[in-house]
Amino acid sequence: MCSKETFSKLDYLTYQKLRRWANRRHPNKKKKWVVNKYWQTIGEDHWVFATPQEGNNPIILIKHSQIPIVRHIKVKDEVSLFDGDLVYWSTRMGTHPEVSIKIAKLLKKQKGKCAHCGLHFKPDDVWEIDHVNPKAKGGRNAFNNLQLLHRHCHHQKSRFDMVGMFDNHPVIEEPCEVNISRTVLKTSQQGDLLA
Repeated sequence: MCSKETFSKLDYLTYQKLRRWANRRHPNKKKKWVVNKYWQTIGEDHWVFATPQEGNNPIILIKHSQIPIVRHIKVKDEVSLFDGDLVYWSTRMGTHPEVSIKIAKLLKKQKGKCAHCGLHFKPDDVWEIDHVNPKAKGGRNAFNNLQLLHRHCHHQKSRFDMVGMFDNHPVIEEPCEVNISRTVLKTSQQGDLLA
């Protein structure tokens, strides 16, 4: 039996119990009066067990069918939490006792893959946290600006991030005026000290 059918049946059973409770609570009232007192029409749902709508914010009993259905992936039969497979458990649960919370959440967000090369992380890989938009270029330290990379991928990305970063202040070296074959630095008149 799927979750949707189970939730629908639970909604029906809950309605039956609430209806019996309300009729027992008001034995001398008509059933229509009892229904109008406890069930409201909210949106397109005509049978919502809620407080009277005197204010704009009634208290509503949430139905089982309103709960989103989450499909769970079966744990691999040969894997244990204690076997040291940090990548598998961090990717699956978003937490692991031996991994920081930030790295575990990044692993889960990236589904266990490096954001630069797209390969799966292995237990013996070295991981580094990288800023998608570098802090030197105005990036923030927010979680949505972070990604997990292999160390060598992080070095490659950082090298490309640095291209053009220092073009605003170019350093220009000029040769000495007198002798073009001389070094860039001039010596002072008082010996070997630099000018």
